[in-house]
Amino acid sequence: MLDGRIAADSRINEVHLARELGVSRTPLREALIGLADRGLLVSAPGRGFLVPPFDPGEARQLYPLVAELESLALRWSSPQDLVGLTGGLDRITTEMAAELDRQGDLSTLDDRWHALLVSRCTNPHLLRLIEQTKPLLKRYDARYFGGVERSRESIDEHFRIAEAIRVPDLATAVELLVRNWVKTLAYLDDMG
Repeated sequence: MLDGRIAADSRINEVHLARELGVSRTPLREALIGLADRGLLVSAPGRGFLVPPFDPGEARQLYPLVAELESLALRWSSPQDLVGLTGGLDRITTEMAAELDRQGDLSTLDDRWHALLVSRCTNPHLLRLIEQTKPLLKRYDARYFGGVERSRESIDEHFRIAEAIRVPDLATAVELLVRNWVKTLAYLDDMG
């Protein structure tokens, strides 16, 4: 569903999915209800669970929201603790560049990079909000925001964010992070 293998507006066949996963329908149904609670599925009375349609309006709300949540997590982190992360951020970004050269999927590495970036935030409620919101973006990332040019640009931005943290210039790091997330919306606008 997140990477597009299950199409938007598709109905989830609980019987087939339970058989495929080797679980009974009760725990599967509980999991589906949990996904619906998080906005990743829609519960349709009489029809079961559906993969929600793509909504560019939702994407236009989610990307700036995640940008603000992550930037808040940076501001609520100790600058000294953040500086200690820069080596790890650079290593992941280097892995991303190598994966792009192999024409691989950068999604997991990007998730690791962002998770490390906010890992020093001491506000568990904020971290939970980020964790709950980010999966909603996955569907849009997979559908709209790929391509080598955009990926290279994003990798360069990741390096610049880490460098701003290393200096340390937290204000610039936050500005670059917000720009990285919000710039993604320009690609959505370009697609019409």
